[in-house]
Amino acid sequence: MAEESQDGQDKTEEPSQRKIDKSKEDGKVLSSKEMFVLTSMAGAFLLMFVIPMVAQQMLGSWSQLFHFTRPDDLATMIKERFAGIVYAVLIAALVVGVPMLIITIATQTAVGGMNFAIKAAQFKANKISPIAGFKRMFSMKSLVELFKAILKVILLFGMAISIIAIQLPSILQLPMRDLDVAVASSLINFLILLGALIVVLAIIAAIDFFYQRHAHIESLKMTKQEVKDEYKQTEGSPEVKAKIRRMQMETAANGARQSAAVDDVPNATAVITNPTHFAVALKYEVGSSEAPKVLAMGRGQMAHRIIEKAEQSSVTVFRSPLLARALYYTSDIGIEISERLYQAVAVVLAYLYRIDNGDMVEEPEVDVPAELQFDEFGQMLDDTGNSDAGRRQ
Repeated sequence: MAEESQDGQDKTEEPSQRKIDKSKEDGKVLSSKEMFVLTSMAGAFLLMFVIPMVAQQMLGSWSQLFHFTRPDDLATMIKERFAGIVYAVLIAALVVGVPMLIITIATQTAVGGMNFAIKAAQFKANKISPIAGFKRMFSMKSLVELFKAILKVILLFGMAISIIAIQLPSILQLPMRDLDVAVASSLINFLILLGALIVVLAIIAAIDFFYQRHAHIESLKMTKQEVKDEYKQTEGSPEVKAKIRRMQMETAANGARQSAAVDDVPNATAVITNPTHFAVALKYEVGSSEAPKVLAMGRGQMAHRIIEKAEQSSVTVFRSPLLARALYYTSDIGIEISERLYQAVAVVLAYLYRIDNGDMVEEPEVDVPAELQFDEFGQMLDDTGNSDAGRRQ
């Protein structure tokens, strides 16, 4: 049965790599105590064959430490032998300790990998909480450990009794044999017994390893909601990403449409600019009942292209920053201009019509409604000519 999370959802999804890495940062890695017991016993078994090679020399050096050649000057001799004692202890520790340390590190590396987590060494109040300790005592993990301990005792005692029963005839004959033969026979029987116990420990360690791996993976499993939340954190919200892609596609489509509309500039009646940041090409048929229509529009580099195209086609360019920005932010290509700009555009077109007919008239002041006055970023201007963004700054 799948484990449940705090919100009631079943943890049915395999842990992600991010979840595994985070658990390592918290000091939670796969480990098996029985594997350490097995490898330690196996290491000790091998050391039994190695130690005799250096034991005679070590015992000889050690015996020399208690050989007092100057009984009348014991205090001085003790000081002289102190360095020898330290050296002998150090050698003995190295012969036994270093191999066992290597075995321990190699075991953890093979089981769950080496991991150094600072968080694991931090103080946690639940470790000394009586309630938390009581829950751990009667948890499923504790029951499994109890079952494992009982199984270990049964198997080890059973194997030891079986081996002793098999070797019992030769053991009973030891008192009747020579000392050397008896010692050699006892050593062989001991090694057989120790080897059999290591085999049993190997079986127990294998069972424990697979159980610990299963329990470790189960503890890291995630709910479907956790998987979704993690995906949002790492890859971003699907809704936001979809919105960004949609905006990118719309921007690309608008750019392509504006670029294609530049070819219609020669058919325009006039181009309204700001003076070069924005450009809007308008088409109006004199006497037509339809409002002026936007043929092309753009800003920045696109505005330069529209103006350049207009100059090449002898289309009149009229500079009116407020009107150009108002047309840009309230109109669209192929659509008639806003009703609120009829008056302002009519004044400009009438002026340009008279100029084209050779009349000498003064350039008119274009009155753009206050609610349609924008800055270069599309922010509405106030009565003083400042935008909302400028006021906030």
